[in-house]
Amino acid sequence: MNQSSTSVVAARLPKIAYGRGLRVYDSQGREYLDASGGPAVFCLGHGHPEVNAAIHKQLAQIAHGYRYTFSSEPLEQLMALVQRGCGAALTHMVFVSGGSEAVESSMKLALQYHSARGDMTRRRLIARRRSWHGNTLGALSLSDYRERREPFEGALLDVIRIGAVNAYRPPMGVMAEEVAEFCAAELEQAIIAHGPETIAAFVFEPVVGSAGGVVPAPPGYAARVRQICDRYGVLMVADEVMSGVGRCGSWRALAHDDVVPDIMAIAKGLAGGYMPLGAAVYSEQVAEPIHSVHGGPLTGHTFTGHTVACAAGVAVQRIIERDGLITMVKQRGEWLKSQLREMLSDEPAVGDIRGRGYFIGIELVADAATKIPFPPEKRLYLKIRDQAFACGLICYPNGGNVDGVSGDTVILAPPYNSSEAELTEIIGRFQASLRAALAQIGR
Repeated sequence: MNQSSTSVVAARLPKIAYGRGLRVYDSQGREYLDASGGPAVFCLGHGHPEVNAAIHKQLAQIAHGYRYTFSSEPLEQLMALVQRGCGAALTHMVFVSGGSEAVESSMKLALQYHSARGDMTRRRLIARRRSWHGNTLGALSLSDYRERREPFEGALLDVIRIGAVNAYRPPMGVMAEEVAEFCAAELEQAIIAHGPETIAAFVFEPVVGSAGGVVPAPPGYAARVRQICDRYGVLMVADEVMSGVGRCGSWRALAHDDVVPDIMAIAKGLAGGYMPLGAAVYSEQVAEPIHSVHGGPLTGHTFTGHTVACAAGVAVQRIIERDGLITMVKQRGEWLKSQLREMLSDEPAVGDIRGRGYFIGIELVADAATKIPFPPEKRLYLKIRDQAFACGLICYPNGGNVDGVSGDTVILAPPYNSSEAELTEIIGRFQASLRAALAQIGR
């Protein structure tokens, strides 16, 4: 691939030709297993005939009814499906074109909520280190991904930053079982230090994606955060762009923790990559002042609620529901992790295999006992990507998960409808690719 970064597109890439299910093919006829769903997007794989038919049917009628002029049947159907997936507490939504827009709209909803209530001092946002929230300037301001932030420093919002939440890499002097309470207390301390009356929202990923290499928060953390946010009138905003809509074995990733946020950003699995689609979903508590004072949310874009995109989302969500795919992801996800651990058990460079459902992260370390990462100049994560690609496997590697510079992780996020045989094939190709990459750096 001849690409020295996962944040910048290489000058020369093979041309994609077509895809069927888990498999995609380039213009030279080479086959690849899409084991990461791109960046955890393609939840039904590629070329699903029912989704394609729904898109074609809607295009034959009209592509898009602009949101200030019309509603549409696909829009209203998708709203009902999202409400069912979210549960009774999250009933309002703004549809957008992707994850960054969903996070940006979530930020604006949080600020608008406080404005509508007359709390104009609540302008600050809190986010965590080793997080990724998107490429718009607002979402990038929330993020702590050094490679992607550096060119824009000085123009980003002043976001209050607290520590990452990672039981595999706990804060110094903190035991793994103490991470949840320690990190929740850090949030409370930050709110108090900066003044509760200045804080609009805490924005976090329930399962950290690309910036950390799939890091679920430990048990109890989300519940404590919910208590703290309620105590100080701070909105809880969950970025479930990567982890939500079934990816972790539940429609909402935070359902695993039995916690409901005030606002939630979703995308990726919503339309499965068949059309660009995301949403900011919010509660009645947030909606009431916004709707009564301003008439509605002051966020959205030209293609908000795009009719064909919503038709694709309806088709994807109906298939997921009909075929029981979220339950399958939950069950097979545990099997997938156990198989990976078994197949890679003799490889000392594998420090941690973690995740939920079909959202799996593998962290590589130079020393398993000390968890010291490989030197960043080795660029192991890029070598794994290149070896995997040569082996016909698409995975999602990232660097800098430890301190912004060091640390190598790989994400596997296969389609929800992958067969057990396909998952076994992914594991075999990944094992071979990892060993080839380690041999390349002298391990």
